[in-house]
Amino acid sequence: MTKLIIILLAGLLCEAIGVMFLKEGMNQVGEMQKVNAPEIWRVVKKAAANGNIWLGVFFEAVFFGTLLVLLSKGDISFIWPMTALSFVFTTLAAKIYLHEQVSFTRWAGVAFIMVGAALITWSEKVKEKADKPAAISSAKPQ
Repeated sequence: MTKLIIILLAGLLCEAIGVMFLKEGMNQVGEMQKVNAPEIWRVVKKAAANGNIWLGVFFEAVFFGTLLVLLSKGDISFIWPMTALSFVFTTLAAKIYLHEQVSFTRWAGVAFIMVGAALITWSEKVKEKADKPAAISSAKPQ
């Protein structure tokens, strides 16, 4: 399980970095003035030519790759909820890198997410301990 958590944390770090690059790139592209086909095309063209957008897409792809590895090795009921930690990483990155003001209410939400992720990790450890004696006893000849 330690290996899965290390892969998960590396992936989540890439995901947070990717989001920061995407946000920076979209700040450079500028916001949409209207929601219509020519304006969408303008934004897509500018975004496709923006280096920060491409870096963001790269880091998001790395995160997706780590997610595929994790899903091949662990229970989805463990892996998927743990990806919620990306909210923690991204909020910290937004505060540190983008200098966003993060309200107490948002930090409280981040804390709730951390508590949830801790409960999920704890439940996985309990499951592993429960599975070990069963595996040992079934291996003994009778």
